[in-house]
Amino acid sequence: MLGKKTVLFHLLFLVFIFSCASPQPSKRETISSSPFPPEPQYSRQVKAMNDKILMGVLSTRRDPHQDYRIGPEDLLEVSVFEDEKLNKMVRVSSQGNISLPLLGILRVKGLTPYELEKEIRELLAEKYFQNPNVSVFIKEYRSQRISVMGAVEKSGVFDVTGQKTVLDILAMAGGLKGDAGPLLFLIRPASPQEELVKEKKDLDEPPPKTFMIDLEELLVKGDISLNLPLIHGDVINIPVSGKIFVGGEVRSPGGFPLGGKKVTVGQAITLAGGLSPKAAGSETKIFRYSEKGTEREMLSINVYAIQKGESEDLYLKENDIIMVHKSGTKAFLIEFWDFLKGRVGAVGLGSL
Repeated sequence: MLGKKTVLFHLLFLVFIFSCASPQPSKRETISSSPFPPEPQYSRQVKAMNDKILMGVLSTRRDPHQDYRIGPEDLLEVSVFEDEKLNKMVRVSSQGNISLPLLGILRVKGLTPYELEKEIRELLAEKYFQNPNVSVFIKEYRSQRISVMGAVEKSGVFDVTGQKTVLDILAMAGGLKGDAGPLLFLIRPASPQEELVKEKKDLDEPPPKTFMIDLEELLVKGDISLNLPLIHGDVINIPVSGKIFVGGEVRSPGGFPLGGKKVTVGQAITLAGGLSPKAAGSETKIFRYSEKGTEREMLSINVYAIQKGESEDLYLKENDIIMVHKSGTKAFLIEFWDFLKGRVGAVGLGSL
């Protein structure tokens, strides 16, 4: 028992050391070729973005079925080359299950067709066939609900079928409005696997995931990796310009209106729900337009020093982007701590 306490003491000491990192002075760097042109150039760029969306110029270069997650009411066609008797057309139940010959009840909710093929292949190989050939084809898709809000022509909830992407849903929403900001936020509910973990551990509701997408990188520069596939329950939000944006390791990333008020870095972090446990607050960046409008400044700030009153709490400007990076050390310590909790029944980290 003494050895376990010693390990926990050293772990907490490391956490304290990394969370109390000495403040770093603000640094200014200049970055040319800003990806977020200021007004009025940005308004013209919105039109160019809409042309890309509505004309369908960009090719996704991906199989539309590859990333689709199977859900209740989907109709699946399962084929096994080695035995036609095992071929079956089956509807996914409301609980997310299907029944197959020889294998019985399988939970398929949240799996891609490829993942389901792999699972069936492995189960059949255990007892019945050597290297069986299995295919899963989705004959009918369930209706999925995707919400779009913010600076789009037609906001609302869209009922869609099949695999849709960010570009698909933006086209359905009629494109961007002229006052659209430079970022798109994709808010995704917890996955079925995360919900299952919550039920087993009796934890609080798992938080949604938030993805921040640079619209110019996607629509003007053509970075198709940002054209994420969507799933049922996704919410897309495109804040209007005239806001500040907070992303990265904060609890509620997004855009926040200035409303004619002066907002500091510390206040912006508070609006975003505060830093996440894995945040490297001393390595926070602010991306800002230069007065020339052709370059973008990057300011390096230390949020911890600001919170302690040891560093100036800078005022933000319109369209400033605050990016809080992840601390690899904290992420490792949190995962290691979770492992120890399972071993020795220690209490949670609390505030890291």
